[in-house]
Amino acid sequence: MYSDAIDPEHLRLQSDKHSQGTPTAAAGKGADAASQSGRQPEAHSLYSRESATPNGRIFLSGQQALVRLLLSQSALDRANGLRTAGFVSGYRGSPLGGVDRELMKSKDVLESADIRFLPAINEDLAATALIGTQRVETDPKKRFDGVYGLWYGKGPGVDRSGDAIKHGNFYGSSPNGGVLVVTGDDHGCVSSSMSHQSDRTLMAWGLPVIHPAGLADYERCGLWGWALSRVSGLWVGFKAITETVEATTSVESSPLPGFVTPDIDPGPDGLHWRWPDLPGMQIERRLPYKFDAARAFALANPIDIAVTAPEQPRLVIGAIGKAYGDVRQALQQGGVSLEQLESAGVALLKINLVYPLSPVLEAWAKRADQVLIVEEKQAIVEEQLKQALYNAESGQRAVILGKRDESGAPLISDHEELRPSRLATMLQQRLQGLGITLRVPEYWYLPAVSRTHDWIRRTPYLCSGCPHNTSTRVPEGSEARLGIGCHAMAARMPERATSGSVQMGGEGVDWLGQAPFVETPHIFQNIGDGTFFHSGYLAIRQAIAAGATITYKLLHNDAVAMTGGQPIDGKLTVKKAVELMQAEGAHRVVVVADDPQRFEAPGSLPQGVELFHRERLEEVQRQLRETRGVSVLVFDQVCAIEGRRRKKQLPTPVMKTEVLINEAVCEGCGDCQVKSNCLSVTPVATPFGTKRRIDPHGCNTDLSCIKGFCPSFVTVTGKPRAQYRRQADSRQVLARAEALALPSSCSLETPYEMLLAGIGGTGIVTVARTVALAAHLDGRAVSVLDFTGFAQKGGSVLSHVRLANAADVLHQHRIDLGGADLLLAADLVVASEDDALTTLRAGKTVVIANTAQTQTGAMLRNTELRIETAAIQAFLKQRVGAEHYHALDAAQLANNLVDPMQANMLLLGYAWQRGTVPVSLQALKEAIDQAGSAAANHLAFAWGRLWAQEPAFVMPYLDPASNDVSPVSIIDLAARRESIERLVETRSVFLTHYQDAAYAARYRQVIERLRSTPAIGDDSPLTEAVARNLFKLMAYKDEYEVARLLTDSRFMAPIKARFESGVRLKFHFALPLMRNRKDGNGEPKKIAVSGWVLPLLKVLAKGRVLRHTRFDPLGWSAERREERRLLLDYEQTLQRLLPNLSAENLPLFVEWANLPDSIRGYGHVKERSIAAARQREKELIVQIVAGTHSLSVAPVVETWLPQSTLAPQPPKGEARDVKQAS
Repeated sequence: MYSDAIDPEHLRLQSDKHSQGTPTAAAGKGADAASQSGRQPEAHSLYSRESATPNGRIFLSGQQALVRLLLSQSALDRANGLRTAGFVSGYRGSPLGGVDRELMKSKDVLESADIRFLPAINEDLAATALIGTQRVETDPKKRFDGVYGLWYGKGPGVDRSGDAIKHGNFYGSSPNGGVLVVTGDDHGCVSSSMSHQSDRTLMAWGLPVIHPAGLADYERCGLWGWALSRVSGLWVGFKAITETVEATTSVESSPLPGFVTPDIDPGPDGLHWRWPDLPGMQIERRLPYKFDAARAFALANPIDIAVTAPEQPRLVIGAIGKAYGDVRQALQQGGVSLEQLESAGVALLKINLVYPLSPVLEAWAKRADQVLIVEEKQAIVEEQLKQALYNAESGQRAVILGKRDESGAPLISDHEELRPSRLATMLQQRLQGLGITLRVPEYWYLPAVSRTHDWIRRTPYLCSGCPHNTSTRVPEGSEARLGIGCHAMAARMPERATSGSVQMGGEGVDWLGQAPFVETPHIFQNIGDGTFFHSGYLAIRQAIAAGATITYKLLHNDAVAMTGGQPIDGKLTVKKAVELMQAEGAHRVVVVADDPQRFEAPGSLPQGVELFHRERLEEVQRQLRETRGVSVLVFDQVCAIEGRRRKKQLPTPVMKTEVLINEAVCEGCGDCQVKSNCLSVTPVATPFGTKRRIDPHGCNTDLSCIKGFCPSFVTVTGKPRAQYRRQADSRQVLARAEALALPSSCSLETPYEMLLAGIGGTGIVTVARTVALAAHLDGRAVSVLDFTGFAQKGGSVLSHVRLANAADVLHQHRIDLGGADLLLAADLVVASEDDALTTLRAGKTVVIANTAQTQTGAMLRNTELRIETAAIQAFLKQRVGAEHYHALDAAQLANNLVDPMQANMLLLGYAWQRGTVPVSLQALKEAIDQAGSAAANHLAFAWGRLWAQEPAFVMPYLDPASNDVSPVSIIDLAARRESIERLVETRSVFLTHYQDAAYAARYRQVIERLRSTPAIGDDSPLTEAVARNLFKLMAYKDEYEVARLLTDSRFMAPIKARFESGVRLKFHFALPLMRNRKDGNGEPKKIAVSGWVLPLLKVLAKGRVLRHTRFDPLGWSAERREERRLLLDYEQTLQRLLPNLSAENLPLFVEWANLPDSIRGYGHVKERSIAAARQREKELIVQIVAGTHSLSVAPVVETWLPQSTLAPQPPKGEARDVKQAS
């Protein structure tokens, strides 16, 4: 074996910085010193262009490191006198979801280096294109000496590209070309249907595999991989796992390396691409010669490093790729130095070559008593080493440990991601016998801090206005299958009956194997336009060929939204898609669009294709599920976020349309949320219960919400005023903040670790990278790791930021158990998740929390769900200590002071002023300048600083109408319990305006009688429940009340304040006389009525004097009669039940008294809630009166409930009785 000739001393670590798979930086530079001494040009590199920065200290992401790698290979070739070109192709997918964006941004610098980027429509075709690059060198018409290629794709893309990669590898690379296969392996299944470890797959196809330990290794390993490919004729695998490629770090760029070309035997058939090379055994016969060449190259150019090199090794620790950082961090945390290891005879090896077996590892293993292989996921290197040493001489057969120990017991997990805390105890036990004491931190032994309550979780969700909010609905009784894309989130929505999971491009084909054996006649299959263009077209072709009965819903959104809104790699128009489907033989093809006018021009759609508005989706789907054979529904609506981006690129429109909800009219039923499934329809707590409000900053004006069966919606079109509320002069604010005393900062001799917890799409990643860039500019060592996955869809984001004076104390990117110095909780829901809580440590971690509540997707389907803000805050405070917990409503402050989108930057300003973000002010300012929206972010940062130190300066600029923003959450304030006197008084005033003083007096009389009952009194929860719910039943919203509230000056005044004169209003009603007109869902159809109706509404509002009289023309409808019946029943039942009140059944009484709160909405929505409340009322009456669940319900109900509750018709003269009673 080649390893027999290796000189271990040659592999000895020359400089500790070369062993680091993590950042390096100038040691000992403090933040203040760095800010005052002036920065070197390399430290000033543009954030978005680190890929083109010359040698020196640079700050770059994993995606940028891959771009830089291409440029480095070009520079290396030119330095060696070669005129080569580069070629890169692949398909996006997390953790490589942003590679194509970075390549597109770097287009000019890549082209100047003769590097071409081909965005492929799928991974296997990208790999096929790479095959062509290796033919250039033998082409007589070549324009370059050779072409080096880079293929990229996430784990599933590797799997599907096997045939292409195997062909390319077996036929060979070229001597001046070479191919690097970058595999995005999601070891932790952060953003994949299953975790991926591509090592075995690549090995089976005959590819060497290298695994960089961190970003600092990317250039070294990548250039080594291309050199290996050129020498051996093999394609080379390059593992880019989530924890490295998703990181952003400050690294030291080294001079370009040189490589030794060893003497090799090319065999009778050669190693590289050649022609003719017709199919035959000679192709496979070349492979052993190629691997001999690879081993010779690895021996002549060692990529693996002996970090400690004892003369007589007793134990060899071989740490593979990213696991090296985990081992180093565990040793450092346990107080074990490299010198201690070497003195005790421990050789620590940093292994980047996974396959074939590292000659460095093999040479050291033959000299040791024991070898411990530490590698993440399944054993790859360990198995090779065992095989290599199996026939070795007796003195060269070490005991090899790894996934199992000497006795066969589990030692290192083969399925979990590794952490220092998960390795520490194992390392402690192994080193103890060698006289080394590794002190495992006590907090690593303790049970992990985790949530003790089943609080609501923040899961990924469809964006506001997303087409999938509508397109993924199915008719009742139908089933749908999910596919790859954002629309897969429909599987989280039980009412959408969406299930199943297959590989990308297999959508619907699984139904062909299921359908013959089940009674279900038909299913819907969702497929995105990106997937259709990628490979899904063949799935539809297969279904048509099989004669299946299935409807494909082709969701045409004009963007690959799941990975950031990139364009589809080609042009797929609706017309082209339907023409393809017709040509394939689909039985019926229809187009459903949010704006059908786009297709009304002649020739927009081919003949035979039907066109419908999206409002008729339900109707169309019901027709299609009755269609035999394959039908195709193309749902056309632009991705909401991509549409928002495009609008931002247009000139600012003079007129703007906003959707408003009159919260006084709103019943809080949530039907608008059901209709729209939109996160921008948010709950808002008011003194009269939880209502709904449109978040104008998140709204993408999809307008689906106005289909909610409710008259509270008003659309406003007009020219927004430049300034409609008091704002401070930005120069004054910045100057005031500049005058603040600078906070004291901590030493960074040991790592300072910050965890930022927030919501995807709100800028939390930007804040993390701003801090990291500032630390880089300060001369610090820094890393930031973002765990996002699906988070850009409103899910959880955790950004791990680690800072230190020098890189030799930063070995990993993730914050381990109890390691956080600061938890910047931009969202309390995310901060209460286990992955965040486990980083906390009492007495160490400071928590700075934004108490603003942002609803989750689950809250759209269950209007009773609440974010337990107070409970989460109490839990966090208890975990870290009250003195380490600070809270503010950053969202409300930002809304008042700058812009809601800057809430996280304001939170950062607050945290920095409190001394919890140890970077210099000057560096932060420079970092903010490079992050975009600089002016607004500087202002938000200044306001945050001022709120931390001079809140009195800030208070006058806060809008009093938006509630108090001092330390309590605004929603907690709104829900704060009123005194009973105040509660009754405010409702009495309301009822006076609603009807008259006598009606209000009736309300007060009922409450006074209740308060005078000895068993109840003022403080009883029953008194409050009756006061709230009796009022609700009395103030039912008939046509008169809706008209009064819509024309109330308190609703109209803010509209006039926010828009200039000439504003156009539209009200959205389902008029009583038009209830027979139904929409596509069979519900009463709403119409838009312009502002001319306002005078008529004011007249209608005055008609309330007719309410409760026989002259009321609107009071005889079934809905109005039912509302009056509810009021009478409530009063009568209360009086009959009160004698049964006891301390034991008080909770049941309170629940009964609160039942009217569950009666919400208008029309058919309200009818459903009334039926549910009636049923629950019967159950509660049984329990209150009989005190047991075992008694029959009917006799008790007939005895105790008013007959009007049981009868379908009101008694004669009921309307007159109500009037007399009032």
